Amino acid sequence: MDRAQKEAVVADLSARFADSAILVVTQQSGMTVAESSALRQEVRDAGASHQVSKNRLVKRALEGTKFAALSELMTGPTSLTMSTDPVAAAKVCVEFAKKNEKLTIVGAAFGEQMLDPEGVKALASLPSLDELRGKIVGLLQAPAGKIASVLQAPGGQLARVIAAYGAKDEAA
Repeated sequence: MDRAQKEAVVADLSARFADSAILVVTQQSGMTVAESSALRQEVRDAGASHQVSKNRLVKRALEGTKFAALSELMTGPTSLTMSTDPVAAAKVCVEFAKKNEKLTIVGAAFGEQMLDPEGVKALASLPSLDELRGKIVGLLQAPAGKIASVLQAPGGQLARVIAAYGAKDEAA
């Protein structure tokens, strides 16, 4: 890789870091190509991205970003998982690490806040952004449904009273 290619990789990584809300650092020693491909597919399905790059290039790309503190974690065979949804990246990494012992979570950065592996696991246990949106929509719809049923109840009661009087007059 020549100098121009390295500069292009660093610029690309810096741009991707700027667009991400979270950056999870993992170590993957001994993973086969099939296992690595499975991880990449799971990450893509979650709407995140997974990158394996030279640590030196990643350290340069991290300089001046909100994730600059992660430079110290870039030792050994590392990979990065990044996403705009903070829970998605953490959840995929934690779930894959449970199934495959060759993937180890080293740490993460959520904005400028550093997370240790336990912090990443705690973040992964939170509901995803889509789940939270669904809950909010449900909470917003519930009062409207209750209002509609309350407004319909007097009309229904009035109709039953009129029907009862009509049945009473027919019987008489």
